[in-house]
Amino acid sequence: MWAALALIILLTVFSIYGAFIGAARAEQFFNRAPLAIYWVAFAILLVVAINVFPRLVRVPGLLLMHAACILILAGGMWGSRAGHALQEKFLGIEKIRTGRITIYEGHAENSVILQDEDLKYLFSIEPEFASDLHNRTVSEELRQEFEKHQKPLSQPVKVWVKPEGNGWVIADTSSAYIARKEDGALNIYDPTKELPFALRLKDFRIEYYEPAYLEIEISAGQTQRVSADVGLEHDLGGELGKVKIVGEYRNFKMSLDDGKRVAYDDPSPGFNPALEVEITSPDGNVSTQYIFPHMPEFGHAQGKLKITYKGPIPRMVRDYISKLEVVKDGQVVAEKDIEVNHPLYFGGYHFYQSDYDHVAHQYTDLSVYSDTGLRLVFIGYWALCIGVLWHFWLRHVSVARISSLVTWRGRPGLVSRRHRAGGREQGQDALATSKIRNRK
Repeated sequence: MWAALALIILLTVFSIYGAFIGAARAEQFFNRAPLAIYWVAFAILLVVAINVFPRLVRVPGLLLMHAACILILAGGMWGSRAGHALQEKFLGIEKIRTGRITIYEGHAENSVILQDEDLKYLFSIEPEFASDLHNRTVSEELRQEFEKHQKPLSQPVKVWVKPEGNGWVIADTSSAYIARKEDGALNIYDPTKELPFALRLKDFRIEYYEPAYLEIEISAGQTQRVSADVGLEHDLGGELGKVKIVGEYRNFKMSLDDGKRVAYDDPSPGFNPALEVEITSPDGNVSTQYIFPHMPEFGHAQGKLKITYKGPIPRMVRDYISKLEVVKDGQVVAEKDIEVNHPLYFGGYHFYQSDYDHVAHQYTDLSVYSDTGLRLVFIGYWALCIGVLWHFWLRHVSVARISSLVTWRGRPGLVSRRHRAGGREQGQDALATSKIRNRK
């Protein structure tokens, strides 16, 4: 009994601590060896309690609550990192526990970026290349380093800071790598593992709370208003050509890459919104112009179109939606439009919308979670709720209702009590009558 109380107190303390340290640190904390021993001890104690205390077996509500706790612990341990490792080693079940997948519009992908604990080291390069990655660019020298190690990078290549802030993700249309600055070098890791099927991004769209427009001066005193959504192309007429919005920046910055100016969205604190507009003249020449909502006149050099942004700054995103297809053995076997809190479930995995390309809107990021052990956990929680409801409410309601039915039907035990009560009343009436007669 004291052991059970001590384990329950520890569970309360651990839960409160885990709630304040963040999801990533809490996962590492609860998967450590001492905590693994604690979970096993707790599960064993629950099993022993069911066998040692007969009352737990005789009372359905208590039995259901204890069995539910065992199911929850078993499901959690089976779906943990150690549980996946044991399944792969002894059962041959090789499954990705959790990760992220980046899919470009019009492409299919089955490579999942794993968590740091599962990374595979590939090679090291000079730490000076970290400045390129900080600016989210891939220079020609960096490409050559990858080619030197038989890991060529295709076009296009995207670079972004890992959510944990301890490195960068370098992703092209066919592969992805993790770069981390460690021990005076920039180490490159293979973070990927392949799913038994692929996901194709058919279409990606963003919905805003309020629309935004570009006003384009087509002649003296005349303007044309077009939508400012990224990816749209507008025909301005034969003399002016076409305009396409190809990028959106929250904190616009430029860097020099091999003598060329390269625009990027700086992740550091700051706010410098801009739109990148591609202008195609009637003769086929293509030029780029940047539109700054805070500085409407900036960039309107001679010979360029005068374009002004009209709309909220910044634009508030209402939702972002990915239209996905599941491809297996060359066939589309499922499809779904996923958005925040509306995931895709297929092949033992849940795919959640987590992020997207904030500049060009060309790719989407999905969080991948294995469902191993999840059914046991859900069954356990349902059983726990039913057990608590039965033991503390339904059981008493049922007993009260049965007692009332027995009373109304005149069962012998209750009838005899009723007769005894009636006899007492008759005796009291007879005693009162005799007292009146004696007074007379």
